[in-house]
Amino acid sequence: MQIDFEKASFKDFENIPGLDPYKWASLWTAYVNDRTSLGQFNYRQENLSGCGPEMQLDIKDNPIRNFVSLVSNDYLGFTQHPKVKAAAIEGIEQFGTGAGASPAIGGHYSYHQQLEDKIARFFKRDSAIVFTTGYNANSSSLQALLKKEDLAILDMAVHASVYEGCQLTNVKTFPHNNVDALENVLKNTDGKYRTRMVVIDGVYSQDGDLAPLNDIIKLTKYYGAYLLVDDAHGTGVIGETGRGVIELYDLYKEVDIITGTFSKTFAHVGGYLVASPELVSFLKFQSRQHVFSATLSPAAACISKAIDLVDEEPIWKELLWKNITYFKNGLLSLGLDVGATESAILPVKIGDINLNAKICNMLLQAGIYTNQINYPAVSRKDARIRMSLMATHTQQQLDKVLNAWDWVIKKEGLTINN
Repeated sequence: MQIDFEKASFKDFENIPGLDPYKWASLWTAYVNDRTSLGQFNYRQENLSGCGPEMQLDIKDNPIRNFVSLVSNDYLGFTQHPKVKAAAIEGIEQFGTGAGASPAIGGHYSYHQQLEDKIARFFKRDSAIVFTTGYNANSSSLQALLKKEDLAILDMAVHASVYEGCQLTNVKTFPHNNVDALENVLKNTDGKYRTRMVVIDGVYSQDGDLAPLNDIIKLTKYYGAYLLVDDAHGTGVIGETGRGVIELYDLYKEVDIITGTFSKTFAHVGGYLVASPELVSFLKFQSRQHVFSATLSPAAACISKAIDLVDEEPIWKELLWKNITYFKNGLLSLGLDVGATESAILPVKIGDINLNAKICNMLLQAGIYTNQINYPAVSRKDARIRMSLMATHTQQQLDKVLNAWDWVIKKEGLTINN
């Protein structure tokens, strides 16, 4: 079996006919070596310092060690906040380094209960359940709630964890943020399934744009469906007090299920689901990845402090938005296409997977650490460099990035504002 590495994507290696997994791996290794030799495999860089606006990397054949980093979703910079670090250390000193069991049979501690109570109150609700990752919050909950008699209706741009969670049920998708298409699905499936659940993001991870939540709520209620909103990238960033797109539209009570992650604004790792007390109680014993997985370590005590800081120190969200406005205007002044972003995610759309990889490498050579996003994460024509901003980026750092983009444009003769 031959694969044209010049045109290949990760998806081409998922299931290769006629080959067993070891032969898949051999072919994959040849692909990685080929792309690496061309400077186009810019993944799994070894970070030598903690996540922040500047990071240390050790990259072969690159003399630079300190890079302006745009790869972290630590939007408010809380992973380095002294109070958050102190809370993690205190949790470890009190409880040790591990929970030692799954939640139902000995692994549920006071810091877990405090966290569930606090994240529920954060969204003005009564109940929540926490998971070891945000990925599990989506995948395991959907697997528990939707079966072969049911239907998941997904915005095409939702996270991979949602698609995995819907493997046990029926799935229909609608084009990204297309409310008319969503209504057509709801109308055509009315009365044909036991349960229908619409699943969307609040802020979408690749484009950084927002869901038209008000319109989607009206449709789901009118057609008798439920709504799950994953606002992992909106929490801490969007809304007057950082409660995300739900706060922007003041729809706390109308959204049936809220999911998210502690790995972005809340500076640690883990996930959560906020819903009615009955649904949360059900998931605590029916969500398999929750019931059969060890719980968050005592270091997760730091998450409660990060949640508090969103309200106690609003200056961080203000600084983040100052950076977003400045950097977005700078990219636009260069003629770059940033799409419809309204968040801390700034994509520059390139449109060609090989050029995208080349530009990512050029930026690394200029001391800028970014992510190349290619198919299947986005469509082939939507290949882009994705950059995430932090409250702790300085204007000097952002200017360095803008200057690097100016150099890339001139060196590659980019056709801009396609």
